[in-house]
Amino acid sequence: MKTMIFGHKNPDSDAVLSAIALSYLENKCGNNTEPRVLGNVNRETKYALDYFGLDEPDYLNDVKLQIKDIDYHKGFFMREDDSVYEGYQYMLSQGLTGLPVVKDNNIFSGLITMKDLSKSILDEETNRIETSYQNILDVLKGEEVLKFDEEIKGEVLAAAYQKETFFDRINLTKNHILIVGNRQDIIKYAIDSNVGLLIITGNGNIDLLEEAKKNKINIIRTELDTYHVARLIQLTNYIKTMNANYNPTKFLDTDYIDDVNDINNKLKHTNYPVVDKNNKCLGLLRITDLSEKHPKQVILVDHSERKQSVDGLDEAQIKEIIDHHNLGGITTGSPINYRNMVVGSTCTIVYTMFVEREMEIPKNIAGALLSGILSDTLILRSPTTTERDRQAVPELAKIAGVNYEEYGMDMLKAGTSLDGMSKEDVLYNDFKPYTVGETTFGVGQFFTMNFEEIEKDMDEYIKVIDQVSEANNYDFLALYVTDIIKNGSYLLFNTKAKDKVEVMYPNLEIKQGMFIEKCVSRKKNVIPLVMEVYEN
Repeated sequence: MKTMIFGHKNPDSDAVLSAIALSYLENKCGNNTEPRVLGNVNRETKYALDYFGLDEPDYLNDVKLQIKDIDYHKGFFMREDDSVYEGYQYMLSQGLTGLPVVKDNNIFSGLITMKDLSKSILDEETNRIETSYQNILDVLKGEEVLKFDEEIKGEVLAAAYQKETFFDRINLTKNHILIVGNRQDIIKYAIDSNVGLLIITGNGNIDLLEEAKKNKINIIRTELDTYHVARLIQLTNYIKTMNANYNPTKFLDTDYIDDVNDINNKLKHTNYPVVDKNNKCLGLLRITDLSEKHPKQVILVDHSERKQSVDGLDEAQIKEIIDHHNLGGITTGSPINYRNMVVGSTCTIVYTMFVEREMEIPKNIAGALLSGILSDTLILRSPTTTERDRQAVPELAKIAGVNYEEYGMDMLKAGTSLDGMSKEDVLYNDFKPYTVGETTFGVGQFFTMNFEEIEKDMDEYIKVIDQVSEANNYDFLALYVTDIIKNGSYLLFNTKAKDKVEVMYPNLEIKQGMFIEKCVSRKKNVIPLVMEVYEN
């Protein structure tokens, strides 16, 4: 099973690039992984990806359990042209009470149940047959004597009368299927009448084979007696001739198990067909199959907060967490590998793992790791920067073939442009929600070299922040606009949280757009202050 590696929602460069680099490392070590993202890649990250020729990871919506994660009965279905007898035997042997029916190319057609089959078996009112020569041959365990038609249609008759009575009462035609024993006079009458099919019971003789060939009479011989052939002949019919349910409740293999349970609680059925998006039948889901689950395998990078992670995380199996933030609220049902280091970037941890495993780092992966570190440490200027970060950057820059200061500045500049961005885009460009007890707050960060672009629309930004805080029940919502050159941040906050800001910054004049010197790290300069407000 493939393991998905991803960072937090509203991903920043460190989250995306550490996932890419770690996936490369894991795959080189023989594991099967792929990087994913939980949101749109920002412009800074896009610049790094393009610069080093890296593909943007696919978007991951959730890791909820789906039908495809369940051991349902894959490949369990019958074809429309299979016989009723085959369907009955198949369901009996597999212990099934229902079975999907498919057309050509496995396109889903309908659902038959054991109840449907029972009705067909016990129906003595019909004597019509619509099936194939082969189905009749198989069900009657017969011998092919003459075959001119693939398909056999007609009314079934058994030659039970005496010869004279039969000739007098029965007018045989092409539309008749005649069951007869070793009665040559009636066999001759049937051949002369050009019946659609002759079924010779009890391994009877056929004296008029040449005449039968001339008249193109289909003939099957079986060792079964006339009584048993008459009982079995209805079971040779195509399954599609049954009065089955051709519009049953069915599920896509991508449907969520929660939705399946909700529907089943109302319908109380035992079996449900499983199809793909093109209505191709994949098999049968029995409600008892839901206990055989294979949760999605995931590795988390750059976060350990449930609110920051993918939807449905509690239904997945977390194999590993690699992070450089404070411990979050994620719990697991079994022990996992958890690596948390006091460094400025998750990419620094992944670089350390390459070194520990003595694994060669290719140029593009070195570029990814370098970009993540430069982004999170603001080109090693952030107070979160550690000696490990400072040691990693020149080594990675050498492999990547760049001057890290020049490249880093170009990358950060690419992320500061407001062209085409809405006020919500700026707020959510690099945004993380947090929870303290029962209280939720959120902090966004946006890097700029020209705060005036935001300042001229500040009233509109405040309006958006107030709306978002109300809609999401954030007690405190802030956007820190970080000026890389001035080494500080401008603060915009939801109006109702002014009292929180006063506690956070008691020595500053509290107003929208206030500048906070040396405030460049959300992790080190912002979150501890907010946490202290709520904890006290």
